[in-house]
Amino acid sequence: MLRFAPSPTGDMDISNLQIATLNYLVAQQKNRGFLVRIEDSDIKYISDGKDTEIMLILEKFALKHDTLYHQSEHLSIHQTLAIRLLKEKKAFICQCNNLTEEDRPCQGACKELDQEDFQKLKEQNTPFVIRVKGMEDFVILKSDGRPTPNFATACDDMLSSIELILHREDHRTIKREIYIKELLGYEIPTEYIELPQIPNAKEFSIKRLFEEGFIPDAILNYLILLSNPDAPQEIFTLPEAIGWFDLKALPKEQIPFEITKLRYINQKHLEKMEDKALSRLFGFADEDIGKLAKLYLQEATTITELDAKIRPIFRPKNFDQKEGEKMRVLEKIIANAPLFEEFDPFKQHILNESGFDEKDLIPPLRILLTGASHGPKLSEIYPFIKSYLLEVAS
Repeated sequence: MLRFAPSPTGDMDISNLQIATLNYLVAQQKNRGFLVRIEDSDIKYISDGKDTEIMLILEKFALKHDTLYHQSEHLSIHQTLAIRLLKEKKAFICQCNNLTEEDRPCQGACKELDQEDFQKLKEQNTPFVIRVKGMEDFVILKSDGRPTPNFATACDDMLSSIELILHREDHRTIKREIYIKELLGYEIPTEYIELPQIPNAKEFSIKRLFEEGFIPDAILNYLILLSNPDAPQEIFTLPEAIGWFDLKALPKEQIPFEITKLRYINQKHLEKMEDKALSRLFGFADEDIGKLAKLYLQEATTITELDAKIRPIFRPKNFDQKEGEKMRVLEKIIANAPLFEEFDPFKQHILNESGFDEKDLIPPLRILLTGASHGPKLSEIYPFIKSYLLEVAS
């Protein structure tokens, strides 16, 4: 079993998503289950609704889980295991410090307080924490009865038989988790593999990338590529990466996330997308609109940028501008014109009916048909909008 264990404390960023993706990918390679554990035991940092947001993001990226639970569901188990360590004299009750400062070592004679003291303090509602013995005597159960992240994570990894953990935790955290497992007598080995940091990860939330028009396949492509820079191909999907991804090829150094690189990868994925599927992103189900969008990939790299090119074609045009008078003339001619399969006969018909020179025709015709003064050649655009001419040229 492999796991992704996010804390619902803020927007998911690319660092979190990369960990989720690689754990899912390796689980698929090893034919193991993929578990999602929402680490919500530290309630003072939890943001309402973030757990749902995390799951919706994983769904958009098709990272399907086999098991899902919230860490808080295991509160009684965490408490039971902490008391067990207390009974076995591998842990002790501490009252001597400011109990909100979990990393401060015990400075008193608290190691004498045992299981009987535990019951008395509970009955008297006296604040205390439980610490393990050894390794700086760190806290495992806080004064509010909730586990510390180290303790909860170690216990839950044991309960779920997590065999491989891809992480960016500091070494102190990992050592504590391993120590807790040893104290609890857990003998099944767990492999910890540290992923290189993405130094600017906090600048790129998944929400922001979606808002800017990047698609899931492209984002996953880039995050996997950061993990295997010498991948056998540059543009790929997650299922394709399952066949060749190699944990041994993880880079040793940090690699920053470059938005220009993601733009390039996003553009390539849009080019590969089926035409009808691409058109649906703009409210159509028409292969021609998908092909039209791909024309604009010469100057756009994201869905948002493509939308800014496609939408004006189908919006009512503004006739109160420099070319407005000519556009009115063209609108009437097009409304009464027969359907032409090719652009050249269409253009010739308009020239004949309007009496315009070709030099005077193209600027107003372009604005009338596309809503913009520049873009791909009208001869390239026309085949994909001819069925919508009455809507477009108005």
